Amino acid sequence: MTNHRFKAIAIDLFNTLVKWDPDGLPPHQWRGRKFNSTIPLLLPHLRESFHRWDHDDTWLEAYYAVTMEIAAERERHGVEVTCYERFFRSLNRVGLTPQIELDALAEMMRATHMKAVREVTSTPAANAEAVRRIAQHYRMALLSNFDDSQTGREIVEDSGVADLFEVILISADVAMRKPNPAIFRHLLAAMNLEPREMLFVGDTPMEDVLGAQRAGIPIAWLSHGRTELPPEVKQPDIVVETLADLPDALGL
Repeated sequence: MTNHRFKAIAIDLFNTLVKWDPDGLPPHQWRGRKFNSTIPLLLPHLRESFHRWDHDDTWLEAYYAVTMEIAAERERHGVEVTCYERFFRSLNRVGLTPQIELDALAEMMRATHMKAVREVTSTPAANAEAVRRIAQHYRMALLSNFDDSQTGREIVEDSGVADLFEVILISADVAMRKPNPAIFRHLLAAMNLEPREMLFVGDTPMEDVLGAQRAGIPIAWLSHGRTELPPEVKQPDIVVETLADLPDALGL
């Protein structure tokens, strides 16, 4: 039987609705470490845009430093910093003058990076079907931490269920990100709902579970086989393994 406590279900994007596979990205080696990354796709832009480019390590060091600084900004202030800004800052820090405008080069790198991310992201059929079942009974919304609004929406479109979401809110849209309760309040305002009228569904203990709890929103945690939450996180209202299990937990 449908749980009439809620008027709407809002879900997270990555590792909730869609899965992304970083192993599908090109391999790269730096500082003695091998990993999969878009870096091999980005370096050609630098070599083509700078005369006699020979600064791979210099840019990589700047890019790594900027990435760490942005991570600290996000954690400290609950803000979102876009993918474009990450590339612009790292290019600016190198201190060299490219043959094209710096903002144009940053945009080229953003587009290349995000194209690769999109290509290794997919929607399990069971997750799409779960959204279709839930949407027969509840208003639907999607809230995602993602640093590129355009690509975030393209990934939602790729899922085949974009038309079922009344509101799609990407953190890059509003320069704030979970667990900042302000982004949850922004979603509630867009839906014209009180916190208790929405169930949020996500997989991350801090961003999704704690973030929703701080905003007073009931939470369904997708455990993906995990059994414990950090001590500062209260017990979720609903615990299921995956999104595909949620319709049954809601009695649909």
